[in-house]
Amino acid sequence: MKAIIYTKYGPPEVLQLKELQKPSPKGNEVLVKVFAASVNPADWHMIRGEPKFARLTFGLTKPKKIIPGIDIAGKVEAIGKNVKDFKPGDEVFGDSGWGGAFAEYVCVSENRVVIKPSNISFEEGASISVAAISALQGLRDKGKIQAGQKVLINGASGGVGTFAVQLAKHFGAEVTGVCSTKNLDLVSSIGADKVIDYTKEDFTSTAEKYDLIIDNVANRSVTDLKRALSPNGLCVIIGFSSLSRMFQHMFLGSLVSMIGNKKIVGLGTAKLNKIDLDFLRELFETGKIKPVIDRRYPLSEVPTAIRYVEEGHARGKVVIIIEQSSKV
Repeated sequence: MKAIIYTKYGPPEVLQLKELQKPSPKGNEVLVKVFAASVNPADWHMIRGEPKFARLTFGLTKPKKIIPGIDIAGKVEAIGKNVKDFKPGDEVFGDSGWGGAFAEYVCVSENRVVIKPSNISFEEGASISVAAISALQGLRDKGKIQAGQKVLINGASGGVGTFAVQLAKHFGAEVTGVCSTKNLDLVSSIGADKVIDYTKEDFTSTAEKYDLIIDNVANRSVTDLKRALSPNGLCVIIGFSSLSRMFQHMFLGSLVSMIGNKKIVGLGTAKLNKIDLDFLRELFETGKIKPVIDRRYPLSEVPTAIRYVEEGHARGKVVIIIEQSSKV
């Protein structure tokens, strides 16, 4: 099978397209023939091995898993002896775990995939897992979102942001999206009640206060975010613009949360689980949420796709189309 691999940390140029042996599923695994995958910020962090302390998980001197990529959609080709819920031919989407998606085949635990709705494509299915679950858990689990709340999504046009806008509306909130000028129409089209152009207006300096802020960019100080919150407001940090900003939010945000009614918390790593995947699957199946796809790249151009996502200006998700090889 064809796969993108990396054997050392570095920029996207360390990635190589190689021919590898097709894997075989273990007892509780399914072998998925991958039709599409998608790129997440976590992918370039893994490839660069940054921040450095993350190498405690990824591998100290070199990557433990040589095939990057997390989100997948495809068709079950074979199942392990203990698999009960899937059969060959089932169309699925989900999460390959920390690595393995940028390949023609991947073995994953049966608990990491669900049946793909027939009304969405493989490309759309591949865009869901990490971004949509991050948005869902940020809003529902960390944010405790309630109907009627004023919710602001900072970074509303990105992968997590486009799902967060739609999910917040699903939960009955009044949603304000923050994005650049070119993305105003996009964010409005997916349901935002108000849209703020950050090049012209600073959401932390207006009279408007928010019950919940989902911050996918984390480019504002703790003081700024606190100022934008209502008296009992909560800000959930999902993304980071820099390592220094990450530590500032971790430590000062924790202090703010201890001494006042306004709270600033981090989501941490989204925890994929089948219950949440099934919840999202139903929303996509009923048309209540739709993926936003910015660009599509073939497997051979994963380095270019990673570089594009790393620049931080993707509108929605960037998808990798897996060109199935005749060799297996």
